[in-house]
Amino acid sequence: MTKIALDPYMFRTTPLLEVPGLVADLGYEYLELSPREDFTPFFLHPRADDGRVTAFRKALGAAGVEVASHLPLYRWSGPDEDERQAAVRYWKRAIQLTVDLDCRVMNSEFNGRPEQASRSEGMFWKSLEELLPIFEREGVELRLEPHPDDFVEDGLVAIDLIRGINSPLVSFLYCAPHTFHMGGDLAGIMRYAGPLLTHVHVADSFDHRASSGLRYIVNPPGSTARVHQHLDIGQGEVDWDTFFSTLGELGFGDRDDTIMTSCVFAWEDRARDSATYMRDTIGKYVGSW
Repeated sequence: MTKIALDPYMFRTTPLLEVPGLVADLGYEYLELSPREDFTPFFLHPRADDGRVTAFRKALGAAGVEVASHLPLYRWSGPDEDERQAAVRYWKRAIQLTVDLDCRVMNSEFNGRPEQASRSEGMFWKSLEELLPIFEREGVELRLEPHPDDFVEDGLVAIDLIRGINSPLVSFLYCAPHTFHMGGDLAGIMRYAGPLLTHVHVADSFDHRASSGLRYIVNPPGSTARVHQHLDIGQGEVDWDTFFSTLGELGFGDRDDTIMTSCVFAWEDRARDSATYMRDTIGKYVGSW
């Protein structure tokens, strides 16, 4: 029942109206619309007008592809108040675009700054007080993930924060390539989320931390850089047997509100092969359920 979607970020230079056909050619029925310069760019106001939305909907229909979720990224929890207010304005337009695409799911990151976590959380709640009524009015769900370098990075802490929002429309997204930044306890975080787990991002990554906790892949020692990759399944250190078996244990695949997105970004020189490999490999794991 779960929707298996492709994040077409590696194909972001493909003209927008050609993306649905490309996604269908790669064997997917769903896409996760991530930031694009001609639609919802990173941290800026959406660029799409009504005409572009209408044309994109026609292209989706012709290809037999649906937008499973819309992923915008804004500085809605940043410590700068002017940027926060701008981000709220951008969110409002992005929500309208989502509704116009006949989609009712959005996913995003907490954003903010880890070195100013308390102030960033205050900004997050300030933004949410204004935006949550709009999500509720439009019937749009919001799935949130703790991204490396957000004001909250730990998976368990993020789940408790989402519980504090206390809205049936807001739930948790587990991003597999961020496993080692979320605390490393893949199964424990998923089980702690329980029914709040509605969305997963599927890509592999490495745990770059040495035994001392230092990230030796960058200099100087002690760097706070959040090093991670979005690789094909099997190219990193994520425990995929545990990942998929825990999803099966939680009944993730039996729910029609869940989304599983392939989000590999590392291989733009072999983007098509990566996308089809991920489709086939995810299908095998899901089939084992």
